[in-house]
Amino acid sequence: TSIADVAREADIVFSMVADAPDVEAVALGPQGVAEGAAGRADLIFVDMSTIAPDAARSIAARLAAKGVAMIDAPVSGGEVGAINAALTIMAGGPQPAFDRVLPLFQLMGKNVTRVGDSGAGQVAKACNQILTGVGVLALAEAFAFAEKSGVEAARVREALLGGFAYSRILENHGQRMLDRNFKPGFKSWMHQKDLRIVMNEAHQMGLALPAAAAAAQMLNAMVGQGLGEEDSIAVLKVLEGLGGIEG
Repeated sequence: TSIADVAREADIVFSMVADAPDVEAVALGPQGVAEGAAGRADLIFVDMSTIAPDAARSIAARLAAKGVAMIDAPVSGGEVGAINAALTIMAGGPQPAFDRVLPLFQLMGKNVTRVGDSGAGQVAKACNQILTGVGVLALAEAFAFAEKSGVEAARVREALLGGFAYSRILENHGQRMLDRNFKPGFKSWMHQKDLRIVMNEAHQMGLALPAAAAAAQMLNAMVGQGLGEEDSIAVLKVLEGLGGIEG
């Protein structure tokens, strides 16, 4: 069964693939969504991948010319969120198409938001990756600082959980760092790809993002050191190595 075969029968087609070229192949390639949608006027293509906003807008425009509405709907929440149907879904695209897809989104996630027109979901996901990338790096730096100072990171975390520094990153990822649990909920190479999108978009806009740039460089270092298949919280290992800290 090809993607085109699915598009001939389904009212809504979902995809989640690695990057923009893959989305383009699914949507517009041979035996893709557009080919299967020929002669139809009601098909909706929902892409839940994380790709550049400009790429999402371009694919959406070309699909619209063929009578297919597209929703870009990247997610946050990782493997646990997917298993528990608790994903955050950030959508961009036409309101009527979003309204039709919403009941299906609500089966997958608890926080579903139409952010705006085509590409807006990808912009929101980029913002999410800035916040999580910088947040994880800041957490790893705090733990490395504590350990190098001779103070238990676990005790520091306990103290910070009750203050203004509290965050879900501190609570959840902080405990995983303490447990040395680097099993990937979100692999470092994928976060590297996402922050590459952020930095490319920022460059095109002439926008300085110094903290995101630092996080992107640390993810580059992680992948270069063979940690690409581990969770991005394994950035702690890189900092420990730089600081001469035994993990």
